[in-house]
Amino acid sequence: MVFIVDFSVIKPDPGLLIWTTVIFGLFWFIMSRFAFKPIAESLKKREIDIQSSLDEAKIAREEMSNLKAENEILLAKAREERSAILKEAKDAKDDIIADAKERANAEYKRKVESAIQDIENQKQAAIIALKNQAGQMAIEIAEKVLRKELSNKSEQEAYAKSLADNITLN
Repeated sequence: MVFIVDFSVIKPDPGLLIWTTVIFGLFWFIMSRFAFKPIAESLKKREIDIQSSLDEAKIAREEMSNLKAENEILLAKAREERSAILKEAKDAKDDIIADAKERANAEYKRKVESAIQDIENQKQAAIIALKNQAGQMAIEIAEKVLRKELSNKSEQEAYAKSLADNITLN
């Protein structure tokens, strides 16, 4: 126990200092030979990997910004195309409606004209029928009147002769 009590870190023994330095030097040599080189190489490799990852991330960011710009351009084109399609559809709708109105008006005019023509034809037919009936009635009345007035034969002959004299030939 005397040995433990006598040990002091502040006042090291010269032999202990030499052996500690030798062991530390040997340890440092072995570590530099077998541990520090692989650690330094792996740290260098890690640094290269990190740098390449950063470069790839930078390239990826640039590509993403390019893709975003392209997407914006495509989106703008799509909006323009959608607007053009909607305008074309509206124009087509307006043209179809205008064409349908024109056809409806033409059909309406045709039916009205047809109805007017039918009414005119029926009116003319009615007038002709009325004239025919009136003529037929006039003939019947004239026949009855002439029979009554020309009941005797000498008067009939005289009347026929006067009618023949009055007829002028063309």
